Amino acid sequence: MHMFSSTLLMTPTGEGGGGYSSLIFLVLIMVVFYFFFIRPQAKKAKDLKKYREALKKGDRIVTIGGIHGKIVESQETTFTIEVEDGSRFRIEKSAIAGDATDQLANQKQ
Repeated sequence: MHMFSSTLLMTPTGEGGGGYSSLIFLVLIMVVFYFFFIRPQAKKAKDLKKYREALKKGDRIVTIGGIHGKIVESQETTFTIEVEDGSRFRIEKSAIAGDATDQLANQKQ
């Protein structure tokens, strides 16, 4: 049994660079993961942040909860929106999901 366990722990001496190929493979996986998952998400978050900063009074928006409304007042970190029946809500800027006019145009098609 002692001879069997020692042969399992020994590395093959005939193969040169066996460790390097697995390291290169690991780095390649990390690069692919970055370009297909991390980078697009970061770009999407950056674009959404830029969109939220550009919003102004009168713009139609949709919240992440699905509430459609029009911005009637803008504060530093919040918006006051008015919905269809005239009710007003104060929401965080981070709760805005997108532009309501784009979504309405998509629904009519």
